[in-house]
Amino acid sequence: MSKVITILAFLVASLYAQAKTCEGLPSHEDLRKALTEARKTDNGGFNLEMWGTIVDRSGTVCAVAMTGENKGAQWPGSRVISAQKANTANAFSLPGLALSTANLYSAVQPGGSLFGLQESNPVDTKVAYKGDAKKFGSKNDPMVGERIGGVNVFGGGLALYNTKGEIVGGLGVSGDSSCADHNIAWKTRASLNLDYVPAGVSASKDDQIIYDVTNGKSAGGFGHVVCAGKEKDIAAKLTAAKKVTK
Repeated sequence: MSKVITILAFLVASLYAQAKTCEGLPSHEDLRKALTEARKTDNGGFNLEMWGTIVDRSGTVCAVAMTGENKGAQWPGSRVISAQKANTANAFSLPGLALSTANLYSAVQPGGSLFGLQESNPVDTKVAYKGDAKKFGSKNDPMVGERIGGVNVFGGGLALYNTKGEIVGGLGVSGDSSCADHNIAWKTRASLNLDYVPAGVSASKDDQIIYDVTNGKSAGGFGHVVCAGKEKDIAAKLTAAKKVTK
């Protein structure tokens, strides 16, 4: 009996710690709603169902959601990729500098300023694939409450900044072309009101995707290749990230 009580006490303590860790970040339902709304708009890609993940500043997964009513309508592999992207954007953004996963594309290529970054911080496979697959994308997704790790270096991952301009975590979106993923993530973050980006490497001084790759080289070192659809045109029309007014 005492062993059962100990286990229950541990579970309660773990749930409480998770709630405190993710305090102030969107819930599973908040993420699912924002992701679904963003996916329904024109994003220039293949118009596929999506996965989304939110991590807190420590890299702990706070929410995993998917669009669509039927499980199996999404790329199964994109669940973990969305978590990778969330972890990456959070892990390599700072209070005064936001880097999206799209900004890392050219920097990690051979000869780039961050070559090798993609080999660091590997995904914890025990976290990524544990648990009942029927719970994937639900409020009780097995990744929630765990640190997933991972580095992803194409569009779809954004750091999260609150209305004070404080970095509070990361958002990762996956399921379409990498360029469409970025557009969907951008819209999702804006809908969640966590896009008060203080600074970045793009022309707009935020973490917007940069399309300046010619003949395989980025003019500024942080560019992303153009995808096959209308993603670039959509990105050019996206509402700019918000700025903190003091």
